[in-house]
Amino acid sequence: IPDMPPSEEYPLGTETMGREMLSAVLVGTRYSFQIGLIAGTVGLSIGTLLGFLAGYFGGLTDTIIRGAADVGLTIPTLAVLVVIASVIKTLLTPTLMALIIAMMAWMHPTRTIRSQVLSMRERPYVEIARLSGLNDVKIIFTEILPNMLPYLASSFVGAVSSGLLAAIGLEALGLGPQTEPTLGMTIFWSNYYGALLRGMWWWWVPPILAIAWMFISLFMVSSGLDELANPRLRRAV
Repeated sequence: IPDMPPSEEYPLGTETMGREMLSAVLVGTRYSFQIGLIAGTVGLSIGTLLGFLAGYFGGLTDTIIRGAADVGLTIPTLAVLVVIASVIKTLLTPTLMALIIAMMAWMHPTRTIRSQVLSMRERPYVEIARLSGLNDVKIIFTEILPNMLPYLASSFVGAVSSGLLAAIGLEALGLGPQTEPTLGMTIFWSNYYGALLRGMWWWWVPPILAIAWMFISLFMVSSGLDELANPRLRRAV
């Protein structure tokens, strides 16, 4: 039944296309988080690999990777995503959309992780490992990487948040998956059918609250990981 306000039968009402809003929000939250998770994972993985290569080995490798990241950071990410998403809009799925976002999400992690590795490779314990005869791969995986895990975990939460924000922004413009009820697309359709002007608050308020809940949760996780990674932020016990 379309355009039904919240009731005992439909706790969050229904929208103009007859879909129950409670189901749409629950499924949309899963799809939206899935997009952010995939985009954050792929983008940070690429950034971590390139950051370690540039920061540890330096030289020509560092010059090429740093130059590519610097050039990429000057490109307006949202404009590129809008162009790509509009070209293949009818083919978009949550996974494909996440991969498109990840293509533009590796530059910043590359820069920040490179700077961390540059600092760590000069630490005394790395020099001792090098003098002990460990090769570069073992030094990276046994000496540098374990000490960067808290920072990488915090960066991962930030990357997921950024991917989620980019996805919602594109979807709110109508450039998301057309057949999946993601939170951003739900907001787009509510605007398309004039839900605000028609007083159908149950169409656009629940997805906005779900988005706010996800970002607050991710922020709290990120704050906790930042505190773990940075001794200066740890509370006195």
